[in-house]
Amino acid sequence: MKIKFNLITQIFIAFIVAIALGIIFGDSISILAPLGDLFLRLIKFIITPLILSTLVVGVASSGDPKQLGRMGLKTVFYYLLTTAVAIIIGLSVAFLISPGEGVDVSVNESEQAAAADTESQSVVETFLNIIPENPFDALASGNILQIIFFAIFIGLAITFVGKKAQPVYEFFDGFAEIMYKITAIIMYTAPIGIIGLVAPVIGEYGLSVLLPLIKVILAVVIACLVHAGIVYSSAVKIYGKINPIKFFKGISPAALVAFSTASSAGTLPVTLKNTQENLGVSTKVSSFVLPLGATINMDGTAIYQGVAVVFIAQFYGLDLSFLQLLTVVLTTVLASIGTAGVPGAGLIMLTMVLSSVNMPLEGIALIAGVDRILDMFRTTLNVVGDASATVVVGGSEKELKK
Repeated sequence: MKIKFNLITQIFIAFIVAIALGIIFGDSISILAPLGDLFLRLIKFIITPLILSTLVVGVASSGDPKQLGRMGLKTVFYYLLTTAVAIIIGLSVAFLISPGEGVDVSVNESEQAAAADTESQSVVETFLNIIPENPFDALASGNILQIIFFAIFIGLAITFVGKKAQPVYEFFDGFAEIMYKITAIIMYTAPIGIIGLVAPVIGEYGLSVLLPLIKVILAVVIACLVHAGIVYSSAVKIYGKINPIKFFKGISPAALVAFSTASSAGTLPVTLKNTQENLGVSTKVSSFVLPLGATINMDGTAIYQGVAVVFIAQFYGLDLSFLQLLTVVLTTVLASIGTAGVPGAGLIMLTMVLSSVNMPLEGIALIAGVDRILDMFRTTLNVVGDASATVVVGGSEKELKK
């Protein structure tokens, strides 16, 4: 009988193997480092075209005010606002718990210089630099925020032009599908990359580098509970006039499915059923808001980004400036529009965020080792967030059954 392991399980097994190899062979295991470098180069290779294509399609398919109308604008605004709040909560909890302290792994001088260059900008310059003077230069240099800005404007312009721009939309839609496939292929190399990244670190520094991962998991869990308990509870109470306890009880079956499967799409039928039958949301609202949420609502992933950024910064002994934190928030919120449908979305999105603030990408290897555990919590929060949006939009549109 053949036993098949999904990608996340393979990554977890590779993580365990890397730890064992590092312990057994010590510093000599650094011979595997090129495997990690190869994986990082492959990730960097797809970032720019992936952002451009997926964001153009994401905005063009869901950002047209004429098509979506009032309900669509409310939904998009709610999702992006809660994502922004989620990343702030994730950063705050991470700073309180300090998951990366206790281990200081040095980074090379070029990475330190790049981080210092990010810190030297003013707030005004940071916002102005989002707008590219030459978008092709932004694409060539991999300036994440400028690429996002360019892609969003193309997407909006496609929707405003209408029928004549349909060939352009179809091009980017096809291009996005190609990038999804390339990303999926690259993600199959992740287990090998994890071994090449983690084993040399364990070999050089020992098992002490793994202790902060317990704090990482704890920080993500606490932040998810805070976000659900404060943001979602307040939203459904104020706008949906629903008791938060009733809301969480009503959506709990979908939340349990999301926790066990770590799949928002796989949970969608249960979420639709729960919001309609248990929370009284009309079919018209739930059938529109929930599929859209699967595309752009990434509250759980946003919390994960915040915790991961602080962990990696502390792990490598880097100080995060206010401007870097602001850039993290902006990148996470804007990138959430297009990256939800990407295989390994959390990992890809984290790469984008780290690149935007010039932080070492090697840190994603340690995070990837516990990604399966974190994915269960962030997917659950994403699904509960989708449900809260149906209540908020349904309440404001008088589409809730008492």
